[in-house]
Amino acid sequence: MDLKTALGVIQILLAIVLITVLVMQAKGSSMGGIFGGEASSVYRTRRGFEKRLFQFTIVLAVVFFTVALVTSYTVVP
Repeated sequence: MDLKTALGVIQILLAIVLITVLVMQAKGSSMGGIFGGEASSVYRTRRGFEKRLFQFTIVLAVVFFTVALVTSYTVVP
């Protein structure tokens, strides 16, 4: 397995994990807040597991973006 293939596999796995984490975050929110329904949910503070999940999402997105950049600059001989 060459470097380009390994980076591609890593990027696919990161994408799957990132999608899963984003869906887990979206399950807690309601669609009413998007259309002006519940204003209190917009300004609430994240705590506990929700805060850690949010931080993990940010780190995962940065890692995914970095792997995507490295993959795009990897030259295939």
